[in-house]
Amino acid sequence: QVQLVESGGGLVQAGGSLRLSCAASGRTFSSYAMGWFRQAPGKEREFVAAISWTGVRIDYADSVKGRFTISRDNAKNTVYLQMNSLKPEDTAVYYCAARGFTISTRTYEYDYWGQGTQVTVSS
Repeated sequence: QVQLVESGGGLVQAGGSLRLSCAASGRTFSSYAMGWFRQAPGKEREFVAAISWTGVRIDYADSVKGRFTISRDNAKNTVYLQMNSLKPEDTAVYYCAARGFTISTRTYEYDYWGQGTQVTVSS
């Protein structure tokens, strides 16, 4: 089992920045690929970014490329999502997730999920 706890969400004006953190506990964090997803009201949960357990492989949704950066610190059992140039359409609950294989953009391929952190971007 892996327990995931997100933090760092909040209210920010358009053009601002936030850094989300996801702290993991339980099984060996460094052996898991990690992903960030988000879900806006009335919409399906969507992929945002993912990083392999080594940090070598990274993928982003087209909508956040060039603005968001995913990273991880295996010594701290934490994965981060640096979000810059935020837009109102980035408003959503952001979730981190873990899976025991390579990175994936598919929600159903992740085994463990956090409870989410709200990000609200005002115009």
